[in-house]
Amino acid sequence: MNLVLGIETSCDETSCAVVERGRKILSHLVSSSLEFHKKFGGIIPEAASRYHLEYIIPLLDATLKKAGVEFKDLDGVAVTYTPGLLGALLIGLNVAKAISFSFRIPLIPINHLLAHLYASFMVKDSLPKLPAIGFVISGGHTELFYIKEFNDAELLGKTRDDACGEAFDKVAKILGLGFPGGPFIEKWAKQGKDKIPFKCARLKNSLDFSFSGIKTAVLYYVKKIAPNDKQLTGNEIADICASFQEKIVEVLVEKAQQACIMKRVKSLILGGGVVANTLLRKRMEEMAKKEAIKVFFPPFELCMDNAAMVAGLGYRLYKLEKIKSDYSLEPKPVSEI
Repeated sequence: MNLVLGIETSCDETSCAVVERGRKILSHLVSSSLEFHKKFGGIIPEAASRYHLEYIIPLLDATLKKAGVEFKDLDGVAVTYTPGLLGALLIGLNVAKAISFSFRIPLIPINHLLAHLYASFMVKDSLPKLPAIGFVISGGHTELFYIKEFNDAELLGKTRDDACGEAFDKVAKILGLGFPGGPFIEKWAKQGKDKIPFKCARLKNSLDFSFSGIKTAVLYYVKKIAPNDKQLTGNEIADICASFQEKIVEVLVEKAQQACIMKRVKSLILGGGVVANTLLRKRMEEMAKKEAIKVFFPPFELCMDNAAMVAGLGYRLYKLEKIKSDYSLEPKPVSEI
């Protein structure tokens, strides 16, 4: 196996990529329906599915053309089948099945969460060593894994309510900043001070997370200082963002540190949209230096949902297991790990 086509349609991004030998990206295109969803303050599943249906074939053609290959040149097709929005997953999976069946190449099913972690393996000058702790932090997920190999992953901890990125989105909505919330909060936080005593649940003796409490604390704080829909000042918004972001990052770093110590590993791999946050990267690097751990981040362009990480992981999994195509495979909105 050499060339793998990747297809990603788990949420609002339609993405296709061609990757050589699991690491070299020959082409990688993403078409997002995010602009449509912004006015609603969240993803509308039916609209996302319709968008995938309309754009996936033209995007696929453009991806192959950019890579300079044809369908007959491909050695496999990797596709996200879990987790994600059911309708969105169904479109990508059916397209991948059709390609696999038509050109008699392996169909490689991919767990979206593990693909996010594989993104760090696609950095030219760095190759994480396994076993490692994998940490997915995104709009829909906050999960800690012990990765012996990409076909042998153990879930160590997950959110019990809101995902980390979801908490960012909801706080941004409370403050009237826009969607998605992460970039807005990070921008405002740079102008503010961490002086508001928000608290993020620690959940002692557990690697699970809970972000609903701090989100509610922000809501009550805003109602207290700005009753009757009073307009917040710029300084107030900045301080809220700085304090909220600091407490969130603090607990993320703390749990990652605990997981590495518990499993006695020296590699920490991060993935997901929230990993683009610069404060999070800085704090993780500081912790890693203190604990003599190597921390790996995906490049910024591979933090968000993309097909390059899907294709890359597909290559690795096929090398590990020689996966047989299963055309009865169904999309699974909830991860099986």
